[in-house]
Amino acid sequence: MSTPPEPALSAIMGERRRLINLAYRLLGSLADAEDVVQETYVRWYALAPEQQRAIRSPGGWLTTVAGRICLDVLGSARARRERYVGEWLPEPLPDSAEWAGTPADPADRVTLDESVGMAFLVLLESMTPAERVVFVLHDVFRYPFADVAEIVGRTPAACRQLAVSARRRVREQRPPVTPPGRHAAVVRDFKQAWQAKDIGALVQLLDPNAVATSDGGGLVSALPVPLHGGEPIARFLAGLVAGAPELSLLERTVNGRPGLVVQVHDTVEAVLALDVEDDRITRVWAVRNPEKLRPWAAG
Repeated sequence: MSTPPEPALSAIMGERRRLINLAYRLLGSLADAEDVVQETYVRWYALAPEQQRAIRSPGGWLTTVAGRICLDVLGSARARRERYVGEWLPEPLPDSAEWAGTPADPADRVTLDESVGMAFLVLLESMTPAERVVFVLHDVFRYPFADVAEIVGRTPAACRQLAVSARRRVREQRPPVTPPGRHAAVVRDFKQAWQAKDIGALVQLLDPNAVATSDGGGLVSALPVPLHGGEPIARFLAGLVAGAPELSLLERTVNGRPGLVVQVHDTVEAVLALDVEDDRITRVWAVRNPEKLRPWAAG
């Protein structure tokens, strides 16, 4: 009787992109997603050849292992976030097509859609680890509850209830999505007003109840708490430009939506994701933590 062949290396490694997509949405960190996928493959290759051949669906096995590792990481991340200096924001993703010389960057393997939008990832942070894993696996990646249950160690019925509570959070908190063209136009007007230090124009572009949040991770200066109100945000931004004449603003895709990159002497100092509703900016998400800006450094 012939021995079944070992799973083809190309088929196993072909799962990497999907696993990166999954882990990034679960963790909000490209670096952590890379670590999870690396650990997943380490566990696969730790199996004996006969164990690998006995696995009917290597892709399903890899997904199960990656999902369980992510669940563990999410549990420990809550404690780390409590010690984090200032506000924590997800790691922003560039569109590698806009950055010369970065085709091998891990971000190139993340499919950009609404489920990686900054506001959506922040919303996922409000969920429990189990809610987040169930919601992402079932509602975003369309895994059946039976498979999700095996990953999170709950019954399918329990997973359905977790999905219901997660969807309720999404319905209550998810901002409306502005068409990309209109979103880009508002961002462009915002950039021009900011460069001109035109406080009046900035106020007109910012919702009166707008909120600005920045993440410096204790490594660089950042707002210690979110800044509320269109006019205070406008004055703060105008002051930044006035105090740094060498500052430049670039229109770039941030997590699949039009955003801005702040550079000083060709060094990326911040990446801004912007929520737009009714032609006004409602949220400014500014990531300044240099550890989260590494995928942007080649720009």
